[in-house]
Order: sequence, then C-alpha cells, then structure tokens
Amino acid sequence: MNGLALLDYASVLVFALTGALVASRAQLDLVGFAFIACLTAVGGGTVRDVLLNRHPVFWIGQPDYILIAVAAAVLVFFTAHLVESRYNWLIWLDSFALSIAVAAGTGAALSLGQSGTIVVLMGVCTGCLGGLMRDVVCNEVPLVLKQGELYVSCAFAGAVTAVIAHRLEVDELVTLATCALICWALRAGSLLFGWRLPAYKSRPPRH
Repeated sequence: MNGLALLDYASVLVFALTGALVASRAQLDLVGFAFIACLTAVGGGTVRDVLLNRHPVFWIGQPDYILIAVAAAVLVFFTAHLVESRYNWLIWLDSFALSIAVAAGTGAALSLGQSGTIVVLMGVCTGCLGGLMRDVVCNEVPLVLKQGELYVSCAFAGAVTAVIAHRLEVDELVTLATCALICWALRAGSLLFGWRLPAYKSRPPRH
C-alpha cells in the first residue's frame, strides 16, 4: 500500500468519526449515522478525483473505504453517549482529518504532475468539502465558515507548503508530512489561542 492510499484511509476514518459525531448531535438513527459518516469521509476526495479525472474514484476502486466509514459510524452510535463534550471531540478530530485530507489531496495532484495552482486547489477541496457537506446536511453552522476562524486558510497554507517543498525537490513523504503539520498547527492555534482572520464589518449607511 502506497503513502497516498494510507493518507486516504486515515482521512476517511477520522472524517467518518466526525460525521458520526455530528449525526449524534442531530439524534439520527443508525442509518443516518452511516450516511453522514460516509458523506463526510469520501465527499472531498470524490470531488477531487472527479475534477482530476482519476478513474475509478478512490472509494469505488477500493470499497474498503466505505466499510471503514460505516464501522466508524457504528462505533460512535454505541459510544457517543459516553463522551462528555462531543463538540470538543468533533472540532479536534476535524482538525486532524482536515490536515490529513489536505496532504492526501495535494499528494494526489502532485502525483499527476498538476500545476501548483491546481495542487493547492485540490488540497483545499479534499480537506474542506467533506466537512462542509456534513455540516450543511445536518443543519449545523459549517466549521469552514465560522466567522474569522482559521480553516480554509489552514488548508491553503498546508497545500502551498507542499508545492514549495515539491519544487525544492524535498522527499515526498517529508513534503506531505510538512503539509499536514503546517495545516494542523494553524488550525490548532485557532482553536487554542483564538487566532482569527479579520472579518468584514460594514459601515453604517449614510442618510
């Protein structure tokens, strides 16, 4: 199994756990848990593969990804009530999933020889879209759109780092690890220290 497949497996597992946690907050049944977990787990990677014209889409070529997501959903369904603060678990698991998925997305685009712009966009797409789908379907305020909070910018920074490292001919494993680390460090800083981007504030209209 190559490094990119391992990143996809890790991303699917952790994103599936976040999807199931959101399903628990919405008090869905077991089928709802499985659906949201799978949607979250493979959503970003599916869009990535379609845009990059990768055939077959990663989870169609290897259905084990779906089985892992369903297993994660079942686990959370029977254990979520034991967790004192499901939201805290959600945001921290999501931060790890984001970082892993960004590395997976950039790695996939780099392996196909895509330009730096496309590599960055695929990293952001893979990292952010699954969580966005999860939150929209479950009627939660999307983490990706929380006011001023670092999220997409973390994915962008990680993907840009990967592009720079690749152009400097850094080893692939080191490149992807650095991408994930930069992304996670920024996201963790936002959660721990309140790092924010300036939000738009309109001026009152003049009469």
